Amino acid sequence: MQDQQDKRDKLSRRELLGNATALSALAVFGVVACGKKAAPLTCTDTSALAPADLSVRTALAYTDISMEAGKSCLSCQQFVAPAAVGTCGTCKVLKGPINPTGYCKSFVAKTA
Repeated sequence: MQDQQDKRDKLSRRELLGNATALSALAVFGVVACGKKAAPLTCTDTSALAPADLSVRTALAYTDISMEAGKSCLSCQQFVAPAAVGTCGTCKVLKGPINPTGYCKSFVAKTA
């Protein structure tokens, strides 16, 4: 009786793995077939900032994409995460929209 139960469990696992593989392949095919990529997040609209705030942003060399290995706004103590994923955050030092993948000279690594 136990052997029959074990065989049914193995069969169920096989079916589950087979279905998961098929579903994964279908998802990949769907993404490739659509040919659509998510637009990269840009947080460069500074039209609402005062000239003094723009000056600070420029002086601290803010960039939307970090070129410094291991240093991005997301891992900075100054970064304030956005309310929704895929949107711009803010910063305690700089005014305006801040990209989580961005960088500036005021970077301070978060402590563990």
